[in-house]
Amino acid sequence: MDAHDENQYCNSLTRYERFLTRPVKIGSVEIGGTNEIRLQSMTTTDTMATEATVEQSVRMIEAGCEIVRITAPSKKDAENLRSIRDELRGRGFGTPLVADIHFTPNAAEIAAGIVEKVRVNPGNYADKKKFEHIEYTDASYQDELIRIRERFTPLVLLCKEHGTAMRIGTNHGSLSDRILSRYGDTPQGMVESAMEFLHICIDHDFHDIVLSMKASNTQVMVQAYRLLVNRMMSEGMNYPLHLGVTEAGEGEDGRIKSAVGIGTLLEDGLGDTIRVSLTEEPEYEIPVAKILADRYKDRGNHEAIASSGINPINPFEYNRRLSHEVLNVGDHNVPRIIQDLSGLDEISPANLHAEGYNYSVPLDKWNLSDQACDFIYVGEKGLNFEIPGTLGVIQEHESWTHKERHYPIFEGISYVVATEKSAKLNFIRTDLESLDIPLIAEIKNDPTAVLVLTTKNGHGMAEQRAAFFRLIEEECEVPVIIKRDYEDLDENSLQLYASTDLGALLIDGLGDGIWIDANKCGSRKMINSLSFGILQATRTRISKTEYISCPSCGRTLFDLQETTAKIRERTSHLKGVKIGIMGCIVNGPGEMADADYGYVGTGVGKITLYKEKEVVKRNVPEVEAVDELIALINDHGDWIEP
Repeated sequence: MDAHDENQYCNSLTRYERFLTRPVKIGSVEIGGTNEIRLQSMTTTDTMATEATVEQSVRMIEAGCEIVRITAPSKKDAENLRSIRDELRGRGFGTPLVADIHFTPNAAEIAAGIVEKVRVNPGNYADKKKFEHIEYTDASYQDELIRIRERFTPLVLLCKEHGTAMRIGTNHGSLSDRILSRYGDTPQGMVESAMEFLHICIDHDFHDIVLSMKASNTQVMVQAYRLLVNRMMSEGMNYPLHLGVTEAGEGEDGRIKSAVGIGTLLEDGLGDTIRVSLTEEPEYEIPVAKILADRYKDRGNHEAIASSGINPINPFEYNRRLSHEVLNVGDHNVPRIIQDLSGLDEISPANLHAEGYNYSVPLDKWNLSDQACDFIYVGEKGLNFEIPGTLGVIQEHESWTHKERHYPIFEGISYVVATEKSAKLNFIRTDLESLDIPLIAEIKNDPTAVLVLTTKNGHGMAEQRAAFFRLIEEECEVPVIIKRDYEDLDENSLQLYASTDLGALLIDGLGDGIWIDANKCGSRKMINSLSFGILQATRTRISKTEYISCPSCGRTLFDLQETTAKIRERTSHLKGVKIGIMGCIVNGPGEMADADYGYVGTGVGKITLYKEKEVVKRNVPEVEAVDELIALINDHGDWIEP
């Protein structure tokens, strides 16, 4: 950051620069320091199925996976890591392996002598979770820390002896009752959970450590990582960061959600290794992670951005920037979506299908989907048909037709001297450089002005953020639409780039709408869906069912991909309902607290159903479980017929 303040969490808010961490060796791969951002994933096979695990690991490695993580839920599984390792080495694959440990310290101690890295979850390594609130005095809490030290120290000493690295990986969904009772279900609690274990490592002069702060809620995830770095800075630490969004889901939703969380942190130079958690085969995660990471190889060469000094917002909690209401934009309104139709030769009612509006000729009636955009930009074109009542049309001011629900867009300072303006809503296109004091003074008290913020900077998110900071400093509460331009990208890259660029601002409460201008990047329908997906992933506008779905691993007790598809098929019309689909109890019950309903594997062929974090039905046969889930949703009044 350009000037020190108590909210510092990165080197700079305006200059791209990696937060320099200490290098940590994971076998043949080094994480942190000046190394490239490393890519990793996790097997989904049964760890005792040696051949299947080896084959899947090979597919992951050949896809570009640099570190392979394998679950070790028991001592027997941990012992079998030796067979998996030896088979991979025998085939010529030297990729380092990581043992993923939950609940079983004995398994971690075995694995420390076999694989290159052990991941422990401080939420369940030495604690049991019963969702109980416990009252602690300072003395009784200190006794708990002594107990944890005694339980954790043997693993620390073994890792030190064998040269085995460790990841202390906090999960929002599996914070211990002890942490929840002391700090609450908060990003601060996540940081404290990791720091308790980290201080034990440091006391034993063990420093081959990587840290993570994962959550399925992107706001919580980003805030926790920022708090962690802030804490490390205050204590003179610089351990590498493993980034990830847990239970991101599948397909477009999983990619958008992952990019919002991971990308927001990468934009500020945080992150040394990443794992994209998709409910898909693990080798499919690697290309997504690579697109995210590769974007920052030359980011440091961007054009200079004027620094605003101290960060005027709190980066550790969500607060939407204050803006006044202009028509249906700003203030309490959900962020609005603008779709660009200016490239079409002619615009007809049929063209609006991609934007969520379906016109019935026999009924002469518009039908709106849950993902109907709010405005269309038509450039210099006009429309010769009646538009839906919820849609606005944006035209260049020289071609503005003054029709009902048609609004002009001006270029920066030209708005000041314009003679014809809308009495209701005027859009003003500007970037940071043009957002000068004269323009701000002109629009500050204008009840019709909405800014459309653009950028051509290689570090565009930071430049647009600096523009928001300028508005905040000048106490200008004009609503702002964030506009980003893309060209010649494949659909995957567009999804990930836009989710990062726009999501990083929305996560901080910046922006009253978004406008993705994508030329030769995919269909308008995809761009519209992407826009709504970004708002959903940042939790700023809910337009569909949300699935909190884990990526599967060797602990999973049912086919996650097949089950997720079944549940999605039956429930995708339940706008705003959050459904957690968890393969096992490691994070399941905890993440249920963030979901309305939960479907959790608790035994082979057995499912436990939750309403929020409360168990409703245990040991439901898997063949009946989806029907029982629907009945549960119906019983609580959230079911509607599709």
